[in-house]
Amino acid sequence: MQLRPFRGAIGIGLTWAAAWFGAGTVLARVPGFDSDLPFALLFAPLGFVTGIIFYVILIAIERHRSFDRMSLARFAAWGAVSGLLLTVIIVAAAALRGENWRGEFRLFGPPLVLASAISAAGLLTLARRAQRWRGLLTSLLC
Repeated sequence: MQLRPFRGAIGIGLTWAAAWFGAGTVLARVPGFDSDLPFALLFAPLGFVTGIIFYVILIAIERHRSFDRMSLARFAAWGAVSGLLLTVIIVAAAALRGENWRGEFRLFGPPLVLASAISAAGLLTLARRAQRWRGLLTSLLC
């Protein structure tokens, strides 16, 4: 059994969790935003799960494309879809509990979609830079 897909999913999930933890830390400093749970601890697991969903979407749909052949807008769109899918999961759970699912959608939908699109765009930017640096180092060392 190959572990590479699992490592990729966990890697992206942890990267997104760290980024969303940082965003939650910054948001906690803004006056007027209050939560029962610290934002950093709330955002990190959401980032992790959304990152894994994004990885599954990416592998299923864009498997044969390299990073340099993908547009930033397309990558961000898949990120937004991953945020929307997590929102659907949260809304379905709320509906099954008999809670107000419309309120859950309004609360989680826009921030998850936006944060996921930004995370995906950032990930593609970092991946492209890493490829350039690897190419530069290889040309210098060989």
